[in-house]
Amino acid sequence: MKKTLLTAALVAVVGGGVAFWFLSAPTSLEAGVPDAKREPSAERGEQVFWAGGCASCHARPGADGDARLELAGGVELKSDFGTFVAPNISPHPQDGIGGWSDTDFANAMLHGVSPSGEHYYPAFPYPSYARMSRADVNDLFAFIQTLPVVEGDAGAHQLSFPFTVRRGIGLWKLAFMHETPVVALGDDAAEAERRGQYLVEGAGHCGECHTPRNFAGGQLYDQWLAGAVSAEGEGIVPNVTSGDGGIDSWSAGDIAYYLESGFTPEFDSVGGAMVSVQKNMAQLSKDDRDAIAAYLKAVPGKSNGYPSSR
Repeated sequence: MKKTLLTAALVAVVGGGVAFWFLSAPTSLEAGVPDAKREPSAERGEQVFWAGGCASCHARPGADGDARLELAGGVELKSDFGTFVAPNISPHPQDGIGGWSDTDFANAMLHGVSPSGEHYYPAFPYPSYARMSRADVNDLFAFIQTLPVVEGDAGAHQLSFPFTVRRGIGLWKLAFMHETPVVALGDDAAEAERRGQYLVEGAGHCGECHTPRNFAGGQLYDQWLAGAVSAEGEGIVPNVTSGDGGIDSWSAGDIAYYLESGFTPEFDSVGGAMVSVQKNMAQLSKDDRDAIAAYLKAVPGKSNGYPSSR
């Protein structure tokens, strides 16, 4: 009897291990498989770059002006799971991504997988970037290749066990990552709302900060954009829906002007981490800022997603 139970337990452990190994395996695009049906454009890629907020994390801490195009990395993102360090993504062939192929870059952006086949940590907002088109990703890669080559490694993440085990991120992806839109826009939705949805839910990755998360760090999509406790544990990221505590009193024009100028309807100015984001948004076309505003006004209103005591 004991031998039978031991054998059953061993089979269960082995079976569980095999299941974990297969379920957590990285999913990647295959090299040489046809992708977008247009030639990559660095000019288009520059707009994707600003929409995606690449400089906010990958420029040196505190960089301004043209220095925001020197993607040396080094920004530290503190969280309950440890401190993540944004890497060098300049075109440096060793320290950056100058040796990557377009497929390597697309795998990183759309699947969160490195050229060596490892999972990236979702501090890199690929769960949102997964909603981007391959054509836009190719354009972004083309633009990054035109930026200054910067030497130097940005440093390693500061994590402790079990968060050092990257393989487990595969299960996290299965549970919390999907490419489908968060908000179901109606068939009669305006084109601007659809464009805004693509920018907000995808490249702009607004939900990464403005949506509350569960214990495992997955976004609570039923509270989409309702605001959240800051990832660093101090302060809050505001509710940007039209719900209680949100931006119901703001018009679409107010939102678009805020993204362009950094000034609220109450003549307050942008602050905190949003300063860098607003600088990015100011680089977008007026049509894209208007589209973001149109989408935010279409998002279902939610009550604040963070404790009222904060």
